[in-house]
Amino acid sequence: MEYIIEKIGMSRTIAVPSVPVTLLRVLEAKVCEVNADKRALVSYVSGKKMNKAIAGQQKKYNLSAAFNRFVTLDVANAEAGDLDTAPLGEAKTLKVSLNTKGRGFAGVIKRHNFQGGPGGHGSRFHRAPGSIGNCEWPGRVQKGKKMPGHYGNTQVTVKNEIVSFDAQNGILAVKGSVPGANGSLGKARIVK
Repeated sequence: MEYIIEKIGMSRTIAVPSVPVTLLRVLEAKVCEVNADKRALVSYVSGKKMNKAIAGQQKKYNLSAAFNRFVTLDVANAEAGDLDTAPLGEAKTLKVSLNTKGRGFAGVIKRHNFQGGPGGHGSRFHRAPGSIGNCEWPGRVQKGKKMPGHYGNTQVTVKNEIVSFDAQNGILAVKGSVPGANGSLGKARIVK
């Protein structure tokens, strides 16, 4: 089963020893239609984006104007209606996928943890990447060379144990950290 989640932030449990947890909100979602293999078209609320295609889908599935995003998920539901969150109560482990924080154009020290050169004593090699190629052969920079460039804003999936699930408020506490900024949206999939 898959769910759309929003990262709230990190906290810890009160028990001794305390466990670091990430709090995730399971977004309210409507199942529009279900296929034979339990894949479903699901609608959820996100921002105010609206166009004719979204309006047509809302009219087709009799949704309110707030439900303006559509995604295909594996669900527990047999027919259309509210997304069933009951399986989260018995679940033990989740795989959570979110986009990491974007850091823009970054150098090799920040992006790949290069060491860099000495700061003083007449050195001109501080935060530069250094040599990037071989000798005469192959006469080009090889693919996959670690160089400066765009860092972050990539989808990362992590596996977390479920500490608790508040079904009334839709708050999920998972052990450890989850990538992404607070308030970012992603997917959570029940592993077992």
